[in-house]
Order: sequence, then C-alpha cells, then structure tokens
Amino acid sequence: MDMLHVRAVSPPDLTERAMALLGSEPCVLNLVLHPGSVRNPDGDSIECDVLTGAANEVLRGLRDLELEHRGSIVLAPVDFAFSDRAATVGAQELGARLRAPVWEQVEARIRAEGRYPPSFYLFLVIAGLIAAVGIITNSQILIVAAMVVGPEYGAITSVALGIDRRAGDRIRRGLAALLVGFLLAVAATLLFGLLVRGFGLQPRAFDLGIRPVSSLIDTPNFFSVAVAVLAGIVGIVSLAEARTSALLGVFISVTTIPAGADIGVSCAFASWDEARGSLLQLLLNVGILIVVGTAALKCQRAIWRGVRKRRDEHAAHRTPAA
Repeated sequence: MDMLHVRAVSPPDLTERAMALLGSEPCVLNLVLHPGSVRNPDGDSIECDVLTGAANEVLRGLRDLELEHRGSIVLAPVDFAFSDRAATVGAQELGARLRAPVWEQVEARIRAEGRYPPSFYLFLVIAGLIAAVGIITNSQILIVAAMVVGPEYGAITSVALGIDRRAGDRIRRGLAALLVGFLLAVAATLLFGLLVRGFGLQPRAFDLGIRPVSSLIDTPNFFSVAVAVLAGIVGIVSLAEARTSALLGVFISVTTIPAGADIGVSCAFASWDEARGSLLQLLLNVGILIVVGTAALKCQRAIWRGVRKRRDEHAAHRTPAA
C-alpha cells in the first residue's frame, strides 16, 4: 500500500481548519490531534496517514493554510501498512491515481541535489580524473565508474526544475555550478594528461592513436543524441517514482563526465580535433538533458492531471443526481 505519514505542527488558530481539511478527505487515515503538545514552534501536533495518490491535494491544502510558514509539515514514507480500509478507499477513490507521484517530494529530491557544496566540485574533478585514466588506458570499466561518481545530473535536473518553475535564480546557480565544475574537471584532467605525457606513462597503443574509448566519446552522432534523449526521460520518471536503480542507469548512459575528461586529455596530447568533438559532445548532452528533463516534468504533470480528471468525471457520472 503506497502511503505517506504526515506530521504537521499547527498554530492553535489554524488547527480547526486543518483538521476540517484532513477530516473531509477520505484518503486521509489514522488522523490524530495532540493539542498544545509541540514546542519550537509552539502549537498543536496533527498526524495522519495519506494515500499517495491523494497526497498532492492534501499537501496543497495544508500549504494554502500557510502551515509551512507558521508551523511545519513533515513527510515520511510508510514502508508497510496493513489496512483493509486503506486498500478499499484507494481502489474506490483513486484507481490509477493510487501510484501518482507526490510532486512535493519529487521537487524536494531535485532541490536537494541542486545544492553545490565543495564536495560537488570535488566529486566532479575526481570523476574526471577517473575518466581520464580510462581514456588513456582504454578502460571502459573506468569510464563507467567515472559516470557513477559524477554528480552533474543533480545540477542538470535542478536547472530543468528551475525552467519548469520559472525560477531564474535556480537556473543561474545550476548553470554556474555546471560551468565551474566542468572547467575544474577539464583543468584537472589537462594537468593529469600533461603529467602522463611528460613522464611517458601513456600506453604505446594510445601513442599510436589506438583509442577506441576516446573515439566513442569525441564523436557525437545520432546515437549519442538518441541515448541522451532517452536517458533524460528515464531520469525524470525515475526521480518521480523514486526508482534509484533506473536513475543509476541514467548516470552510466550519458557522456558528460567522460567528454569533459576527454577535452583535457586531448588538449594535453595536442589532439585538437578530438578535443573539439568532446566539447561538442559535452554541450550536446547537457543541453539535451536539460531540455528533455524540463519537457518530461511538464508531460508527467499533464499526464497525471489527465488521469485525475478522467477519474473525477467517471465518479461524477456514477453519482446519482439529487
């Protein structure tokens, strides 16, 4: 049973309205009120369980009461619930909406990834260096490892959410983080490549131009565009449905970190055509992921609004006229 546990702190003057809102919603179960039991902020404690498909409307109603400003709203997933009533209500009231994404949670996940502490740039540089080793040694395993380590997809989805919500500050911060992060990664891999070249540590095959891994990275084509588009769709869907395994697949599908690393390595070895190809690959992948991510967010919301509308229309037809 897909369900969320909601714990709200309500100032006393809003408690009656909050309880009326929650009590009128059939998909709200196990509603409990503890008057005057909360400190910092002071207020009443309200707890309930909400079927996931109805959580968007319930949370919107609580936020319209300004509980998030004058009190607080805390969400927690319910791992297991045994309730015949919950199953019956879910089937009757929600139908296909029972598994609808909770957009407050989705956006919270994206916003959490849209923060850029020093570790964001550190991981980006380290991922670039791992990719550089993979490029020089023609190791596809290291390229995959670098893709997993790289944190750039969080910034990309944050920019997509900013465009969707028309939040200019979020867009600027995300793009700035991507620009600075990739510049640092390119600089680090350039220095690493110069070090390898200076000491003659590169494999002979790399010196002879046998660079199958690099060739895959610095040659953008129809297939790399197709993969970026598909990965962008899967990324947003997996974020909406909290499918971490699918999200991991996105990380190792798109050529962002490897392309940034290949720019630095190619410049270190004076392979200017390869460097230009990798730069194009990087810009192409980041741009496609942002555009597709924004479109996927809008489409998912529209699809679930359509499901809700059809369900409401069906319920209205089944209700006999007074």
